[in-house]
Amino acid sequence: MAEFLNDQDTRLCDNCKKEIPVFNFTIHEIHCQRNIGMCPVCKEPFPKSDMETHMATEHCQVTECPLRLALCQHCDLELSVLKLKGHEDYCGARTELCGTCGRNVLVKDLKTHPEVCGREVEEKRAEAAMPPNILTFSRLWPFCVF
Repeated sequence: MAEFLNDQDTRLCDNCKKEIPVFNFTIHEIHCQRNIGMCPVCKEPFPKSDMETHMATEHCQVTECPLRLALCQHCDLELSVLKLKGHEDYCGARTELCGTCGRNVLVKDLKTHPEVCGREVEEKRAEAAMPPNILTFSRLWPFCVF
């Protein structure tokens, strides 16, 4: 079995710079491009989810402590800077009911929602006020005579 593994054809992955067996290359490449990033400083491959921590702990010139506390922009919870982005992504994906239009709105979109609030309702009213299209009726009721 060891001889078989040594004789395999391999290809160099452009993303992680590792030699990958040809028969696994396509699936590796898809996974690698989605999940692995190259550190711009040390040129080592790291999971994209760990890159921020890697940069803060390995390459950050310590002008500010990476464990310092910061507030979540959505809920004002105090967290370390290293955990803040993950929390804000999760926290901003929650929804709250808009008291004006009655729609569920992502927390991260609450600040910009008033600009579009009610616009969809107005568009639906405008569509309802438009005269019906004869072509639409002819497709819906092919046996009707107009």
